[in-house]
Amino acid sequence: MTNTSFTPLDVYKILPQTNCRKCLLPSCLAFAAGIVAGSRKLTDCPDLDRGTIADFQARHQAPGPKETNQAEFVDTLQKKMAGLDLAAVAPLIGATVHKDTIIINSLGKDFILDHQGNMTSECHIIPWVQIPLLSYITNKRHADISGNWVSFREIKGGIDWQGLFTSRCEEPLRRLADNNPDLLTDLIGLFMGKAIDWYEADIALILYPFPKIPILICYQAPEDDLQSKLTIFFDACCNTNLHIKSIFTLCSGLVQMFSKIAEHHN
Repeated sequence: MTNTSFTPLDVYKILPQTNCRKCLLPSCLAFAAGIVAGSRKLTDCPDLDRGTIADFQARHQAPGPKETNQAEFVDTLQKKMAGLDLAAVAPLIGATVHKDTIIINSLGKDFILDHQGNMTSECHIIPWVQIPLLSYITNKRHADISGNWVSFREIKGGIDWQGLFTSRCEEPLRRLADNNPDLLTDLIGLFMGKAIDWYEADIALILYPFPKIPILICYQAPEDDLQSKLTIFFDACCNTNLHIKSIFTLCSGLVQMFSKIAEHHN
């Protein structure tokens, strides 16, 4: 099926244009046509670096089916809440129950939800928290933290979102860390994070957006001619506890919040 979100010329512009035939096609233009036709993938070109691919995928993300608008989606999740046995669900997701409400801690702050899915907190309720949190509570399956860490692309559906995740989550956070060397360390204190020393990186910390959705942020500072590197990992339980779209929404929201914190630091 032809992809109409970009043209062969759009692809050709990011290629090395050497006609090296490493992709087993006669020219870079033929390879670009193959990308649009769906018979080739950008990763089939060994000379394209990961950053270029991620940037291209983010700029030319093909539109998916028309999605239910945000308000309707929240309404759907709230209706699911009405049918839950909160006392039974709470221990499975690391929450507690008080009277007719369920209380979940997110980054050191308590969020309280009633049976109708109405949410209150000392924090301002914003969509990037509200929708993933409702999805987390109403998810059909729940797994315990495993201690095994996986990359975003290893989570079910992650490969399809990898380009956007790299360009909107990992890359912006890497640049923030480059420009604000103390930012990641400060996040530990601000959001009840935990520094670790068993991962080989200049800074490695674990944050808990939700009790059973731990994320591991690993940052290696630039050195000599080497660019800095930042990777976000997830406990393998995230594969069960939250849909990939909610994981992406949660992470991109966190990065936006960290950006505002960095602006305040400056």
